[in-house]
Amino acid sequence: MPLDFPSIAPENNLRLPDALTVKHGPAGLLARFVLEGDRASRRHGVRLRLRHDFGELVYVNKQQVSAGTWFPLVNMFDPAYCDLNPENSYWICGENDAGEVVLTQAGRIYNWPDSNLEEEARLMFYGGREKGQKCSVTADIAHEIGGVVFCAGSHWIHPDFRGHQLSELTARLGRAYAAARWPIDWAIALITPALVKKGVASGYGYKHAGRSVFYPGSYLGDLELVIAYMSAEETYEDLARFLADQLSDSAGPEFRSLPSYSPFDHNVTSTSSDLVFQGSSNRSYRVM
Repeated sequence: MPLDFPSIAPENNLRLPDALTVKHGPAGLLARFVLEGDRASRRHGVRLRLRHDFGELVYVNKQQVSAGTWFPLVNMFDPAYCDLNPENSYWICGENDAGEVVLTQAGRIYNWPDSNLEEEARLMFYGGREKGQKCSVTADIAHEIGGVVFCAGSHWIHPDFRGHQLSELTARLGRAYAAARWPIDWAIALITPALVKKGVASGYGYKHAGRSVFYPGSYLGDLELVIAYMSAEETYEDLARFLADQLSDSAGPEFRSLPSYSPFDHNVTSTSSDLVFQGSSNRSYRVM
């Protein structure tokens, strides 16, 4: 079902904090997390921007697939296969000092008021195009995941910037942006079982894993994916915990004075601030 929420889509390619107006969720927490997360990224030489031009993401992906540092995009993040627009999707672009893209993370929003992931997993993976593709869902939780669902993916970091916890941070920045823009009920990602075992899903903050969703004979081969998932409330709790445990050391007094998380603090705010300045292995993880 199409999204039916007030449009607060930002201009393309703004700095991440400038692109965010908190329309939903705990405003104090989400604003603070984006500000401090952006600041932490810049400490590692990465400037974050919020984009909607998915053709550019496809271009970056093809370059990095050729270089052996990434896997091909799944259809849900490729405009050749599905309708991607500022109302239902975004991608975060991280640039180094030379303006080169060194980090990406993307997200899609689905509105399933009368449906659920069990029913939607097949066409979601294939970008919404019905061609009789096969899919088998054995995860019980898939029947419960409905309403407004945020699905994350296209998570890549250049080898030169790995090992600095940017992966864990960027995954949460994507969820923070989505939770502020849309009234999400669930946050999910589809991840291979091997990476769940390695702790990638938990590193991204997901609290649960449901096995599995199978895509036999897909464009990526016979595929099993695990549903990594968390509720909206768990999303807020994870952001608050990461903020306190991982980002507090980088926060100056002006950030510490910002309000902490309260489940009842849902005021709308803009995160633009003068406090935010202008301007491992060789392969990435297989995550949608």
